[in-house]
Amino acid sequence: MAAAKKKKHSFPSAYTVIIIVLILVQALTFFIPSGKYSTLEYNSGLDKFVITEPSGKTIKKSATQKTLDNYKIKIDVSKFKDGTIYRPAAISNTYHQIKKPKRGLFGTINQFLTSQVQGIVDSVDIIVFILILGGVIGVVNATGAMNSGMTRLSEKLKGKQKWLIIIVTSLIALGGTTFGMAEETIAFYPMLIPIFLLAGYDTLTVVAAVYLGTSIGSMSSTINPFSTVIASNAAGINFTDGMPMRVLMWIVSVGISIAYTIHYAEKVRKDPSKSLVADQADSDKEKFLGDMDLTTESDFTMRQKLSLIIFALGFVVMIYGVQQLGWYFTEIAVVFLAVAYILIFTAGLKEAKFVDSFVSGAGDLLGVALTVGLARSVGIVMEKSFVSDTIMNYFSNQISGMNSVLFICVLFFVYIILGFFIQSSSGLAVLSMPIMAPLADVVGIDRSMIINAYNWGQGLIGLVAPTGLILVSLAMVNVGFDKWMKFVTKLLIMMIVLILVFLSVGVLI
Repeated sequence: MAAAKKKKHSFPSAYTVIIIVLILVQALTFFIPSGKYSTLEYNSGLDKFVITEPSGKTIKKSATQKTLDNYKIKIDVSKFKDGTIYRPAAISNTYHQIKKPKRGLFGTINQFLTSQVQGIVDSVDIIVFILILGGVIGVVNATGAMNSGMTRLSEKLKGKQKWLIIIVTSLIALGGTTFGMAEETIAFYPMLIPIFLLAGYDTLTVVAAVYLGTSIGSMSSTINPFSTVIASNAAGINFTDGMPMRVLMWIVSVGISIAYTIHYAEKVRKDPSKSLVADQADSDKEKFLGDMDLTTESDFTMRQKLSLIIFALGFVVMIYGVQQLGWYFTEIAVVFLAVAYILIFTAGLKEAKFVDSFVSGAGDLLGVALTVGLARSVGIVMEKSFVSDTIMNYFSNQISGMNSVLFICVLFFVYIILGFFIQSSSGLAVLSMPIMAPLADVVGIDRSMIINAYNWGQGLIGLVAPTGLILVSLAMVNVGFDKWMKFVTKLLIMMIVLILVFLSVGVLI
């Protein structure tokens, strides 16, 4: 009798990974003391600064530069009044422990469940965008436009597959470094997955090209208003300070990421068994390519071409709106809803078929949408437990007084840890810069180096932090977190070494 085969243990799904992280963070809140810094916020209605003390007491002060100087906040008052600094700024040397909120067993369970619901509620604009996008994709697929278009494209790609990775990663990284392109890249996966599969690559290559582009691009931010600009303003310096080093970091880090991805992708194209997701290759092709037949010539009708053009124009409008008009997900969702209405008249589908295709397409991305909301729950637990400021205060005390090279290198790792818990780049900037920037003066280095340590630390952890966008991206391409970790670990080590070299050289020259 043949020996029974051992059951193969699969890695937990994205949902389970987030829940595990949520439980661990919630457990930590029992051991990390609760505490708060006093904060200063501009009230435009009163034209006053409102200082909120750890006790909750508020004090109103004149909205003048003198008030900021009195609180040792080296930010120009105009940055508050024009909305550049739109979050409460922490006031250094004001940290106080506060009484930890009483929870008990029932309270803990309630927080565990409530944070997940609240996370979904807080992320409703992103969730609606994802569902509408899925519906539009379902309609475009139903017209056969995607099938015919991919067939034509596969013929054009022969011998030029590498350029897919170079172009996609470079353009997205450019968006990341200039205007903080991040969650918007979710929209690109459904369109790019078939293209990459037809080029001979796997689904992991898709997420590598897109996600490394947005993560490394945002990490090496140059003029990103949500990180470099707001952090520089909060640190009391011009965002152009230190720009040459940031541009060089973008060039080197994006170049390394592209080379790293191409090395893996070409190995997979030449020998599919080398793929880290080889075990799911057949199911991936069935899911993302469907019944696409590349061996026979199919008609590419005018309706199908028009459907693809309208679909593509939605992305063009989205990118323009985000970059030039400051749009967020409500406006982006409206764009793709408008695309859906236009397709009603151009797709040539009967009413029942159109509705079924839209609903089915939205359903395909429901899991991805829920992942976004669950990931937000971790940050909510941190906020409700008042431990973020405690972590900030601890690390600022530990690194104060170190020599310049050791200080900047340790600060980079501090921002890796802070970035894991605080995924909002602007929130982390306004919380930390008034605390960390003055430490640069103590150790005798330029404050722009603090911005670099912040950018590169909180940006790098985004490659693997389950609290960020990675699990959502992996859910889009049907890749497990364990497979991603196998792929990205070597690159992560390379980036850490590169950043430490840049930081060390930066404080010495």
